[in-house]
Amino acid sequence: MSELLTEQHDRVLLLTLNRPQARNALNNALLAQIADALESAAQNPAIAACVISGNERFFAAGADLNEMADNDLVATLNDVRPRLWARINAFNKPLIAAVNGYALGAGCELALLCDIVMAGDNARFGLPEITLGMMPGAGGTQRLIRSVGKALASRMVLTGESIDARRAREAGLVSDVCPPALTQEYALQLAKTIAAHAPLALQAAKQALRQSQEVNLHAGLQLERQLFTLLSATDDRQEGIAAFREKRTPDFKGR
Repeated sequence: MSELLTEQHDRVLLLTLNRPQARNALNNALLAQIADALESAAQNPAIAACVISGNERFFAAGADLNEMADNDLVATLNDVRPRLWARINAFNKPLIAAVNGYALGAGCELALLCDIVMAGDNARFGLPEITLGMMPGAGGTQRLIRSVGKALASRMVLTGESIDARRAREAGLVSDVCPPALTQEYALQLAKTIAAHAPLALQAAKQALRQSQEVNLHAGLQLERQLFTLLSATDDRQEGIAAFREKRTPDFKGR
């Protein structure tokens, strides 16, 4: 049985984590499958956005501790895992997490890496590594503090405590909260709305949004203007303006 299920819904690729016996723990093999699927989707013009989902009980309950248990300093230093995370992070199209149940440790880090997080009202987000004598190592400290701020991020990381979906939405980690049975459906609907827009504009907007968390305001404004200017040379920009003037739905081609 495959540990990563893939389905295409119109122009949206749905990736479903499928390790129920391990609560969807993210081992290296599963991370590699996610990276492979996203790299393939990045090159496929028929796919404009992607949704990553788990099941109604858990999104992903962390890293696979059985895989990590025997890693000493040298093994951890040479672990392929950081390169797998970097490949996932390099996905250049909109990426939405549909989270039900537990998103802990690496599962929380995967959700934080996504552009938008939609959560069922049973979702819980946390970074409990400190309770195991460790700390987050796949972006948890850096992305969480940028998402929810210093106070809450510090509390979550240093205590290992998790927060529920509504607290996560209030803090800015989650965009929407819905009944668990509808999380995946709502995430797909949102992804389809996004996928209807011009592909090059989506990729440029995602790049600008991400850079806003990594550079100062002046550099961010410069990049935004550069990307805005580059889009002026695209056929899709001309089509978007023409469609608006003619009061019709635009037909974007990704050119």
